[in-house]
Amino acid sequence: MKNLIKYLKFVVIFIISWFTIHTIYIIIDGLSDSGEKADIAIILGNKVNEDGTLSARLEKRLETGIELYKNYRVKKILVSGGLGKEGFYEADKMKEFLISNAIPDSVILVDNYGNNTRLTVENSLKFHQKYKFKSIIVVSQYFHVTRTKNFLKKKVSRM
Repeated sequence: MKNLIKYLKFVVIFIISWFTIHTIYIIIDGLSDSGEKADIAIILGNKVNEDGTLSARLEKRLETGIELYKNYRVKKILVSGGLGKEGFYEADKMKEFLISNAIPDSVILVDNYGNNTRLTVENSLKFHQKYKFKSIIVVSQYFHVTRTKNFLKKKVSRM
């Protein structure tokens, strides 16, 4: 019985440690910004409200993309999102927002079929075939960045 309790303690400590380390890594990776330039920023979609306005989270993502472009850190912006239950294509609404904030139409690429992270990555790589971008900055909430980067790394390594 004592051995079982020791084993269970070890398992619980291991799981808590793994979770803590994993969480810290995601937070640090998601919040870090090296300040480097890239060929393109991929901005992941989020909720568009029923009245067609953007959710606060989506506006913040787009504001980050605008800042990256205006500070000459990216040359192009890819907006990616699907058709929400509210009846709007997220990427189309994202493009409208960018244009209304002085981002030229010519630098915006639209993916209206990025219904989830995996599809956004797959669709981004289709744009890669045409535009040949070599470097990417992922724009999303901090907890989503690591996952997206990992999907990208896995897909690119298979190419």
